[in-house]
Amino acid sequence: MIQSKQRFQTLALAATVFAVTCCAIAPAVAQTNEFPNKTIKIVIGFTPGGATDTVGRQIAISFSKILCQSVIVENIGGASGVIGTDAMVRAEPDGYTFAVVFDTHGVNQSLKEKMPYDTKKDIANVTLIGTSPMVLVASKSSGISSFKQLVDETRAGKNLSYGTIGAGSLGHLAMATLAKKSNFEWTHIPYRGGGPMMADALAGHVPLAIGSIFLIKPHIDSSRVAPLAVTSTQRSKDLPNIPTIAESGFPGFDAPAWWGVIAPVKTPPEMVRKMHQAMVVVLKRADIAKKLDDQGIDILAGNPETFNTFLDKQMNIWGKIVIDNKIREN
Repeated sequence: MIQSKQRFQTLALAATVFAVTCCAIAPAVAQTNEFPNKTIKIVIGFTPGGATDTVGRQIAISFSKILCQSVIVENIGGASGVIGTDAMVRAEPDGYTFAVVFDTHGVNQSLKEKMPYDTKKDIANVTLIGTSPMVLVASKSSGISSFKQLVDETRAGKNLSYGTIGAGSLGHLAMATLAKKSNFEWTHIPYRGGGPMMADALAGHVPLAIGSIFLIKPHIDSSRVAPLAVTSTQRSKDLPNIPTIAESGFPGFDAPAWWGVIAPVKTPPEMVRKMHQAMVVVLKRADIAKKLDDQGIDILAGNPETFNTFLDKQMNIWGKIVIDNKIREN
């Protein structure tokens, strides 16, 4: 049985409690008298309905079955995930509070002047869930139908604007990187989320938009926007006919969206290990794998050490871009 409750405050906070009557316990994470023996909370630093929220809730349902415990999903939106992550950081580090984060997690430390926590010092990385290409699209009214055309028109002096889900978002940083390296004159239009951005792209108010496959692919499928390129080094299996930016004259270009699970830094390592093992079991389930695949996510199930290395690289790459381009949040 799944029971739901929601409460809305200025931070757009919502919670859902998952309880199950049967368990599918993997031997590696079998329930013991020590852990888990009470409700687990997963914090999501974004409002309900987006890709991170969807990923977190899918995982929570399977967690409750595997660990034989109720799992609460609590949405605490705001500040590109910072407010929710801070709530997790301040929670009791007893192994019962975790958070699902998005790629903004690797940018916020460089982007924001005052952070309530240190991304590297105050957080234990549990599992790198997976990555997904972002996709750059053009509105129908722009007349642009290929990445080559976009580059040609830009080099001919046409100043185009592009929409992202916000200043300092990975889409913004990816486009800023491309523009800086190529001396392109593109104007950034930050939106407060993917919904408003795509509404303007569909209406032709902004000629270009960049976002996750989860956000944009439905509009590609309905032929309402023109896909130009993806930001990964390899083509997306979800959009196999769409070239990468790397193969379109910008070798080495790579800007994947990603998702991960984190915990307060003082969470006992044994509990972090058990949660990671549970995550691996969840991510290998055929139903979860399909749901994430349908969202364009390539599952990695990376362990804490893999996640540490990945996050360090992301923070170094995008932190430099933020500084070099003097980018500040909205």
